[in-house]
Amino acid sequence: MLESYLDLIESLTEEIQKLDETIEQRAGSLKETQLLMTIPGVSYYTALTIYAELGGIDRFDGDKQVVSYVGLNPVIRESGDSRIEGVISKRGSGRVRWLLVQAANTAVHTCNDEYLSRFYDRLASRKNSQKAIVAAARKMLVSIYHMLDRGEAYDPPGVTA
Repeated sequence: MLESYLDLIESLTEEIQKLDETIEQRAGSLKETQLLMTIPGVSYYTALTIYAELGGIDRFDGDKQVVSYVGLNPVIRESGDSRIEGVISKRGSGRVRWLLVQAANTAVHTCNDEYLSRFYDRLASRKNSQKAIVAAARKMLVSIYHMLDRGEAYDPPGVTA
């Protein structure tokens, strides 16, 4: 009985490895995903998912529209002279939002991306770390829009000489 479970686990592990290789090959064959993988914290799976969810970047008029599409834009409440920017709208793909937050966490805490780390540190000193990482994910999404729109690799301002 135990051997049959071990055989099943081994065959499923092999199948998962084959699927991972297929996903990695597909990500490597697309120009857009190759560009996305130049961002620290973005792997082939994240790049493919973002590209698949966003579709052609030319369908968006600007970075604000992409941010709104993914749901990382703040909810704005206005009444008379008061204007309150609240939490993110969460409209759009929850999968992409989650992946962007995870990629931002990796870029800030593991890869030490100078651009996003400085931005995160500045916000985390005033707000809580969750809000700061979501803001970093939004900043990453804006960079993604401009990268795909211009066909350029990740090169944030003020980092390279």
